[in-house]
Amino acid sequence: MRNSRDTLVMLLAGGVGSRLNILATKRAKPAVPFAGMYRIIDFTLSNIMHSDLEVVGVLTQYKPLSLMDHIGSGEHWNLYGRKRGIKILPPHTGEADSDWYKGTADAIYQNIPFMENYKPDKVLILSGDHIYRMDYEKMISFHEKKGAALTIAAMPVPIEEAHRFGVMVVNESDEIIEFQEKVKNPRSNLASMGIYVFNYRILCEELRNIVGNKKGFDFGKDIIPSMLNRYKLVCYKFNDYWRDVGTIESYHSANMDCLDPSTGLDLYNWGLCTNLQDDRIGDKPPSLFGPASICSNSIVSRGCIIEGEVYNSVLSPGVRVMKGAKVYDSVVFSNVLIESNSVIKRCIIDKHVQIGTDCIIGEGEDTPNREFPSHLSCGITVIGKNVHIPDNTTIGKNCIIYPDVIINNNLPGLVIKSGETIKFT
Repeated sequence: MRNSRDTLVMLLAGGVGSRLNILATKRAKPAVPFAGMYRIIDFTLSNIMHSDLEVVGVLTQYKPLSLMDHIGSGEHWNLYGRKRGIKILPPHTGEADSDWYKGTADAIYQNIPFMENYKPDKVLILSGDHIYRMDYEKMISFHEKKGAALTIAAMPVPIEEAHRFGVMVVNESDEIIEFQEKVKNPRSNLASMGIYVFNYRILCEELRNIVGNKKGFDFGKDIIPSMLNRYKLVCYKFNDYWRDVGTIESYHSANMDCLDPSTGLDLYNWGLCTNLQDDRIGDKPPSLFGPASICSNSIVSRGCIIEGEVYNSVLSPGVRVMKGAKVYDSVVFSNVLIESNSVIKRCIIDKHVQIGTDCIIGEGEDTPNREFPSHLSCGITVIGKNVHIPDNTTIGKNCIIYPDVIINNNLPGLVIKSGETIKFT
């Protein structure tokens, strides 16, 4: 068996996640909670662990603190020891020729000195913001067998969605003969997953030639097209579950996929690991279900108290659903309180939110969000961290309530219509 230390992992985890709107305003996209007790980046880190890869550089940028705290020393993913390790690599701000990362390739280029410390044969480049299970060992072996300079993981997507991805045309030997980055009428539906295995020497040469000379800063737009027809590029086809959770709708849908075994998202058999020190998850007691409670097809994490009803929902640790309250088709983050007789439908509720009694949230007309119609038009209402919603409040569909808003309601029966955005108290 080949030595796993000949492959260095570079994990891109600095994404802004702008289409996730307020879910990613105070945290990096890979640090967004997912499936109750996990974070999005846990999927990639667990894949690295199961693939027996030993050294990882994590490239951070936007709002990195919660992500850095979550990763810690890497011990939760067996990336801690004399020959194993994980290193957080922030941008080299303040230097003459470098500032914030200008693109994916620029991020790797700025960290060539880190890679030089290990002098690997190959570099595996990953993103920290996708939901999937992959054995990278198989992809690396495929790369070696093909004698490729670059191997790109790809999977078929519906042709109407292919314009959102880099797509490739391959021959019968899986060699890439054409690559198009996010074009309106792509010639293929074989979409890049943003997972690359590079020959290390060739990667550094291309980065220095293109990024170093400021000819371009991205892999999809610049590096891959430059290598095409000059080197052997091959496609590693992947046909299992994979989802880009870059939008509110796709994020909600992926959480719902956790509740349906037929989707292929299998939390129970994927061997996911996480940092149980986050929000003191490991210290929380088992969940408590009251005598009148009902819970159907839902994930209920540790420390929850359920006295009301929960249907087809994902609850993070410490959520309380009081007597008479009902939660449907929703994703609820840690330590949320839903008071008695309130009804929650198709919502995403961030941490430490307090919802008063007799509230109705997520019902109304399907009006797209007026301020962010491209982010939110699917009927989901999103409530930010630390929001306080008073008793007898009605909030419609496609609403956004910004973090830290404490709604002062001097009149009974406050109504926030569908499509509204509330930014201030």
